[in-house]
This record gives sequence, C-alpha cells and structure tokens, in this order.
Amino acid sequence: MKELILGIDIGTSACKLAVFHREKGLVTSVTETYPTYYPENGWAEQDPEDWWNAVRRGLSVLFDKGIRAEEIAVIGVDGQSWGPVFLDEKGNVLTRTPIWQDTRSKIYLDDYTEKEKQNFFEVCGNPLQPGYATLKIRWVKEHEPDAFAKLHTLLLSSSFIVFRLTGVTVQDLSQAYAWHFFDMHTGSYRYDLAERFGIDAGILPPVHDCQDIVGSIDKKTAELTGLAEGTPVIAGALDAASANLGAGIIHDGECQEQGGQAGGMSICTSEYRASPDLILSFHVIPGKWLLQGGTIGGGGVLKWIARELGDYERHTIVDGGSVYDRLTALAGEVPAGSNGLVFLPYMSGERSPIWNPNAKGVYYGLDYSKTKGHMIRAAMEGVAYSVRHNLDAAEKVGCRADSIRATGGSANYALWTQMKADILEKEVTVCNSDTTTVLGTAILAGVGAGLYAGYDEACNRLIRVEKRFTPDPSVQEVYREGYETYLELYRSLKHLMV
Repeated sequence: MKELILGIDIGTSACKLAVFHREKGLVTSVTETYPTYYPENGWAEQDPEDWWNAVRRGLSVLFDKGIRAEEIAVIGVDGQSWGPVFLDEKGNVLTRTPIWQDTRSKIYLDDYTEKEKQNFFEVCGNPLQPGYATLKIRWVKEHEPDAFAKLHTLLLSSSFIVFRLTGVTVQDLSQAYAWHFFDMHTGSYRYDLAERFGIDAGILPPVHDCQDIVGSIDKKTAELTGLAEGTPVIAGALDAASANLGAGIIHDGECQEQGGQAGGMSICTSEYRASPDLILSFHVIPGKWLLQGGTIGGGGVLKWIARELGDYERHTIVDGGSVYDRLTALAGEVPAGSNGLVFLPYMSGERSPIWNPNAKGVYYGLDYSKTKGHMIRAAMEGVAYSVRHNLDAAEKVGCRADSIRATGGSANYALWTQMKADILEKEVTVCNSDTTTVLGTAILAGVGAGLYAGYDEACNRLIRVEKRFTPDPSVQEVYREGYETYLELYRSLKHLMV
C-alpha cells in the first residue's frame, strides 16, 4: 500500500509543499515564495499563475530530495481565503486575484440596504465586507469589463490548484463562506442571491465535501509536474480550516490561535453560531463549523518591524540565529505591558471584530524612555490583544474557547506565546509541527483516500503537544489594563481613521 501523502498549501506569502508518511509523519517539505502586488492604496493582488509555478518548482525540489512520485497515495490542497480566480473557457487566468487583504470593493457597501445586508448575513452567517470574495466580482465586472466578458469559471485559490492538477472544477465546502450567496445552514448556493451580485449560476463549480476525491493527475499534468498519472486529488480546503485539523482542533470548544502572516482564532462548534463581528465557515470535519476571528496583524507585524527597524540586528548576526530571534530577545528585556506603550496592529485596515478597512496602526504612549524593545514588545502584545478581542466577541454568541492551540510561525517564539497565554488568560499549547496547515491538508487527504479510519485516528497518530504555557497571575492586572487601553484607543480614534 502506498503510504505517502502530499499536501500543498497556497499561503499569503508562499506555497508550502510537504510529504507525510501515514504513520511516521513529516518526511520533507519545501517552501516557494511569490509576490504580492500593491498597485494602489487598499489593493493587494496576486497572480494565480505564480501559485501554480511555485507548486511546480516545489515539486521539482521534492523529487530532487528523493521523493518518488509513484509512492504518493493521494494529494490534498488548501489555500488562502477570499481570493476569486477568474478563468476563461480554456482555463486561462483572466486577471490578477484580489486577495483577502484587498479592500477596494468597499466603495459598493453603501449600495446595499441594511435590510439586504441582514438578509445576506442570515443566509451566509457572515457580514458583507470588502475583504470577502463577493464584492470583488462586481469590481472586476465594472472595472475590467473585457476580462469579465470572457469569464467562464469562478474558483478560489485551492480549487484553482485542484483544477490545474486534475482539470476538474470544484468548490470545497470550507472555502465557500467567501460568497454571500452561499447558505451556511445547508451547504449550498442560493442562486437568487448570486444574481443580486451580478453572478451567473453557470460560472459556479459544484460543491464537494473537503475530503472527497474529485479527480486525479492526468497525463498532461504528469508530464508537466513529474507527478504520477492517476494519483487521486481531493476537493481541498480553506487554509485556516486545514490548520485547525493539523492542530487537532476537531471537537467542540477546541480553539486554534493562528500566528501566520495574519492572526486570529478559530473555535470548533457543532452548532450554527453566527456573529456579525466574526467569520463563520464550515470546518473540514463533517457536521462542524468554525467560528473565526481573522485579523490583519499577526506574524506580519513582526515581519514589518524586522524590515523597518531590524537592520542592525540583521547585519550583526554571527551565531546563526535570525533577525526575529534577536528582536524577540529585545522584547524580552521589557516588562509585561511595555511600560504603558500600546499598539493597534491595524496595518492594512482590520477585519474582525471591528471590520474597518480604514483602520490604522497606532503606537500610544511613546516618550523618551521607550526603546526599540518597547516598540517590539508592544507590537507583539497588540497582536495578542486582537486575538482576545475576537474571543470576547465569540463569547457574546455563546461560543467559548475551552482550550487554545497556538499554530504558525509565531508559536515558535516562547516569549510571544507566553504573552498570549497571559493576555488571553488561558493555557496555550503548541503541537509538534511547524507545518500545521499542510499537515491538516494531508490528514484530510489521508481520510479521503481511506488511509485512516477517521480524523481521531489520524490526529492521534500524527499530532502531539510539545509545549504548554500557563497564564502568569502576576501580570494579569497590567494586561487587563493594557487591553482596556487597547479597546479605548480604537473607540477614541475611529473617527479619524478615514
């Protein structure tokens, strides 16, 4: 029996490919980057062909590392959310994809009445906001009419890669929350609402459960990629949903804290719980939803600090460490609460729970006593405050996180994870994988191909907790005060953020 599983993750900044053994876990992985384009304020675009080329490059590296294509039992794909891919009749990409960070379609929000917006919310469980894919279709229709006239198929990031691998067009259940004409109660399209957004039903692919095998590698793709002809491919998944599975978040009340380029949290629930302040998607686990908080500020905040403030640390590394290690060490020299310095991590507007594309990043409390270390630590604390803000919003609709599992690159930094435990006032655990998202996709594919009896078995085989961070009672009060300042800062400055 073939025992290798290939997972492909189309992230915001890079594509990660990883091969897992069904019993032993990670065999090897590779990351291939691609650019994001920011042609105007509020725009953020990527070229789907860059995603596909990154996949092909990554496959070449994997095969050079000794992975044999004929030993791969099944392939899974996950991808970033809310980025529509426009294809013509021959499957060619018509225009760049406005990704989840893109807010240009905010110009249309006032065209819909509050009654209409409430109706959309009652159907899809998500507020009408410019980051979602829905209004981006209208923008392309009105501003790129030549491309829109040729539109034949509308996909999202993961389904685009599935299409390139198999020639089959699908919409997996977990990514479908990108559309405000998708019924989150029934898991099906509402074609009457699609028409309200100017979207023809004929361009929408059929909906599949995430683990469904929908096609296989054909001869042309095999020649192009080196993959073995006939290798099955599943429908795929939302990256955040795969990350939850890869962290073992499969039961009610379990919560993932995501520390990738973006931040946020996801709580697993078997009950439909929608909040106008949060994000609701189907989980990859049948019969489950994820109530999510998606923020702009996550690991990307530290990346920004490294780029703008980290030249000295970057150019004086002598011990093989990274600029992030040195910046985090500086933050560790500053006490909890950053001596009153507070940071709003709204670096490209903000998503949940404030939903303000005009929100701005802010440092409050600067004076001559503050150092670079204060600025770094305050930024890290600000990201943690944004997670707490989302968890508080979830509790308002009766969805409480009983446990927190940290994932993403941020989880590798003990100082930052301890901050999150202290600010969230909950134990935070970190599991064994630096490839959590793509591991979840591999588990999904393995279940779909019958390599595992179910999700519990797969998680028990491949996931283990390696670190635990418990809240420090001695810093609770300073962080509660810092959080109140964080909330008041936005309330007070909101009217200036235009």
